Amino acid sequence: MRRLLLLAGFIALISVDTIVQIGFKMAGQNTLPVTLDLPWLTRVVNEPWVLVVVIGYCFAFFLYMTILKHAPVGPAFAASHLEIVVVTAISVWYFGDKITSMQALGCAAIVAGVIVLAVYETEE
Repeated sequence: MRRLLLLAGFIALISVDTIVQIGFKMAGQNTLPVTLDLPWLTRVVNEPWVLVVVIGYCFAFFLYMTILKHAPVGPAFAASHLEIVVVTAISVWYFGDKITSMQALGCAAIVAGVIVLAVYETEE
């Protein structure tokens, strides 16, 4: 049961972190051009995606701290960064971004690292 709750926590954390990163992308697109003046700052403050980012980061922090109470730090830290892989996949699929072979290799390394840490943790 504990393992299932930790898995649900990690899935929730990755989901929230992914929404935050998408929120950054949307907020950035909706507040262009960056002019570093009062009208631009007003656009940023009034952008709904900025609120999504702030609330999302607060919720992600709460989730991560809760997970750390019940999971070892190493695997928890690594698993929390699976969001990079998910965000990359969504950016390719939804936003039409292109990734290089090195970026794909990096994503594969992240997934492999999380798997190795998870397997090693269950063997102890």
